[in-house]
Amino acid sequence: MMPKMLTVTFLGTAGSLPTPERNPSAVLINREGELILFDCGEGTQRQMMRAKTGMMNLDYIFITHLHADHILGIPGLLETMAFQGRREPVTIAGPARTAEVVELFDRLCYYSRRLQVRVLELEAGDVVRMEGYEVKAVRTSHSVPSLGYCLREDPRPGRFLRDRAVALGITPGPLFGRLQRGERVEVEGRIVMPEEVMGPARPGRKVVYTGDTRPVPEIEEASREADLLIHDGSLSDGMADWAIETMHSTAGEAADLAKRAGARMLVLTHISSRYSDDVSTLLFDARRRYPEVLVAEDLMKIDLKLRDR
Repeated sequence: MMPKMLTVTFLGTAGSLPTPERNPSAVLINREGELILFDCGEGTQRQMMRAKTGMMNLDYIFITHLHADHILGIPGLLETMAFQGRREPVTIAGPARTAEVVELFDRLCYYSRRLQVRVLELEAGDVVRMEGYEVKAVRTSHSVPSLGYCLREDPRPGRFLRDRAVALGITPGPLFGRLQRGERVEVEGRIVMPEEVMGPARPGRKVVYTGDTRPVPEIEEASREADLLIHDGSLSDGMADWAIETMHSTAGEAADLAKRAGARMLVLTHISSRYSDDVSTLLFDARRRYPEVLVAEDLMKIDLKLRDR
């Protein structure tokens, strides 16, 4: 059986100002061919083309906050999808005033599209359920109303313990499948429960994306044992005062949070243009606290594998 795919593509990794190497904020998750976009800076649709991610299976766009560098790609992306024949609705979810912004785009633009857009305004703690996973809104701390997001897959059943099943008198065949589906079966007058022949439940994957934020306890809690934490790492530790004033995070602060949370990997994004030629300072500040750190680059991809525990 092929392993289930979950690929994270960094479409835009710039701070407030784009650079020749970095587009404004956008992160795409491909889970089994289903696309989920987090933030949509200008030019996101072109970045999707460059990354060859496709876009027709994009059903949800989750916006962290309504600063221009996180939303101005929405009209172009919707129009491009419509030109390519998309007819199914697209849902845009975000903090307070997201509906107002989407309405303003509709009033300002002469769209040629016939594409329905649904809007969800979320608060911290709200959950959007999909098949096999959920996206939960998490409180963040920025200069405007903002949210982070935690994508978490449902737990998977434990491994089927074949030898134990045979020892209980179960003949290989349809009864194996019933037990694996969580059904109890009867063998020679005895009821065998699924938990007797199944190992412990295995975790699904977890990805946390903060958007722009100071490090906050809610993000730390959401990131417990996350497979991937994508955190604001706009500035070096030497600019901590400016990070506080602008309500961003330093690389070291993000690494400290990742370490406390037990995240398996940290990727720093929303990189200030002052580091456009050299991110070594950010890496140094982060890795002296927590080794599993990367600085995001545009079009970088990370494949997250399933794990047994």
